[in-house]
Amino acid sequence: MAENWLSFPDAPKIVTPPPGPKSRALLETQARLETDAVAYPKYFPMAIREARGSTIEDLDGNRFIDWVAGISVLNLGHRHPRLVAALQRQAEKIWHSLEVPTEARVEFLEQLTASLPGTLRNHAKVLFTITGGDSIEAAVSLADYAKGRSGTFAFSGAYHGVHGGAVNLTGGRRYRETSSFHGASVIRIPFPNPYRPVLNSPDSAQGVIRYMEHLLNDPYSGVDRASAVLVEPILGEGGYVVPPDDFLPSLREFCDEHDLLLIADEVQTGLGRTGKFWAVENWNVTPDIICIAKTIGGGIPASMVAYRNDLVKELPRGFHLGTYRGNPLALAVGTEVLKVLREEHWIALAARRGKQVLARFQEYARTHPSIGDVRGKGFMIGVEFVKDAARKTPWDERAKAMRRELFLNGLLMHTCGSYDNALRFMAPLTIEDPLLERGLAVFEEALSNLDAAPAEKSPVPPSTISPARPQPAPPLEPGLIPPHHPAQSPPPPGRNLP
Repeated sequence: MAENWLSFPDAPKIVTPPPGPKSRALLETQARLETDAVAYPKYFPMAIREARGSTIEDLDGNRFIDWVAGISVLNLGHRHPRLVAALQRQAEKIWHSLEVPTEARVEFLEQLTASLPGTLRNHAKVLFTITGGDSIEAAVSLADYAKGRSGTFAFSGAYHGVHGGAVNLTGGRRYRETSSFHGASVIRIPFPNPYRPVLNSPDSAQGVIRYMEHLLNDPYSGVDRASAVLVEPILGEGGYVVPPDDFLPSLREFCDEHDLLLIADEVQTGLGRTGKFWAVENWNVTPDIICIAKTIGGGIPASMVAYRNDLVKELPRGFHLGTYRGNPLALAVGTEVLKVLREEHWIALAARRGKQVLARFQEYARTHPSIGDVRGKGFMIGVEFVKDAARKTPWDERAKAMRRELFLNGLLMHTCGSYDNALRFMAPLTIEDPLLERGLAVFEEALSNLDAAPAEKSPVPPSTISPARPQPAPPLEPGLIPPHHPAQSPPPPGRNLP
């Protein structure tokens, strides 16, 4: 039955143009009491009453399909029943324990190390941290300590958080300009972007590797030494850019040849997002250090670093501190996250459905020249907008107009990219097939409406979006959701249904 869906079965449903009066009242109160540095209420002006699965309901009764998922925090959706049960069980035991072992802590460590990629599996140690950015800072400090030298290769387009020194590893100037923490030894190199190759080379990955070789081997390159290479397997905030297939393996070889450690930032790419448990597994690469956050807590803050257990003989006591590291509530949920991903079929499903969703976006690109490029793996897909397809001129205004148009009609999707001109598909892996179809229909309709509207015209009002309709590309294959999952049941009839 549809009432057993993880999500609201009738989404998207707009009953009053957002923001409605109740949402507007809370937005105004928030603006009065909270810093004006907050950003997301400006992108998605609503106040949330409840979230279920892959949907969100605001205070005015509008229901949205959520393709943001907390920026890949909610790979299993909002309030997955197994995670809720794990949280409730742990809440009756202990909420905070410093580093003293609990059953929740030890079980999590066992489950995590058994889930790591390649030779790290069951041969790793874990260092708990607080946030994704904190895990990056800890990983770089660990690499420097292990090698007895400092210097980190980091890529253009990278986002590694704004926590303390981690902000220096993030590529965007705007993030570093607001930070007072500077001084990290960062060697910035271009990320091989097949759509925008910085080195203007058909073998952009090898061009990047050759440039890194030059920096280390040429006595006059200006680079003194280094300890590690820090990389997102697929760029996140940088535009959901998938590198050429030879890049990660070549980077692994480069690190081995030059006695450098490979740090994989899997904060956004990990835990099933790309159709593999870890994104590095798409290229059969094992890092020396892996940074984990976001989905691992299922919505409760949790992060950590896992590293080769032979990397250092011993770390000094208190090597990396933080009062809330390894919170028992978060770890109990994290254990269940790992179990769900290993026991159920969501990762394989994301790989299969992701290819179909990618094909749908590519179909839209063939008929809408404002889309310059579509790329991705699994449920990590980027759609980049350009003013001029030949010149690839970034069109951030169109991406932002799309974000607003989608929001007004019940679909949440966010921008990314160096020029903020890409929309990213990052729906929960557990999203029901009909919600995928409806979301794709809203996306295509918004494209058509914006293409038809004069440049100066305001976004088209919600009433112009018609109900979901058959698409020019083949629909998603039926029966992709595992039979045991309640989303296999058909939704009830309604005007928004396909």
